[in-house]
Amino acid sequence: MDSQNPAHSSEAARPVLEAPDIARVLTRIAHEIVERARGAEDVVLLGIPTRGVYLARRLADRLAEITGRTIPVGSLDITMYRDDLRMRPARALGRTDIPADGVDGRLVVLVDDVLFSGRTIRAALDALGDIGRPRAVQLAVLVDRGHRELPIRADYVGKNLPTSLRETVKVQLAEEDGRDTVLLGLRRPATSGER
Repeated sequence: MDSQNPAHSSEAARPVLEAPDIARVLTRIAHEIVERARGAEDVVLLGIPTRGVYLARRLADRLAEITGRTIPVGSLDITMYRDDLRMRPARALGRTDIPADGVDGRLVVLVDDVLFSGRTIRAALDALGDIGRPRAVQLAVLVDRGHRELPIRADYVGKNLPTSLRETVKVQLAEEDGRDTVLLGLRRPATSGER
């Protein structure tokens, strides 16, 4: 994620989504899930830590309002499935929490905050494969910023935000950061020892 590497901190970041916008796009995504999943009867939401978990919980709440049913929600840690473990400092393991009914034969919707290269989602698919065999897997993201390195696309997108590689996208959510916003900024130049 852009927010986890000091070389990726943003200068003069400007908001592109604020709290009301985020609430609105999550409601829209929830309606799209219900429509495409024919009522969302077998849907399981799995958030990718950290902010994807909060977004998945919010989506589950909206789906419950729409369908009148509790939608299973959990988290899927991808740390040990990342392809950059050798290139980055050690990361703390996140939590994988699979709902009691599991994922076998269900429609799993992976939820993340920003879709960028696609490598995080590839890791999530690998992690999910070790847990069970869903009927299908879909992807919901708050922001799709482009620059894919793998053939992965989101089924549900809150906002398409074309960016340059010099720009950063930082998602802040109240549960983690005290406020809801999506910020677009410029990457600061790397100093000695940074990439």
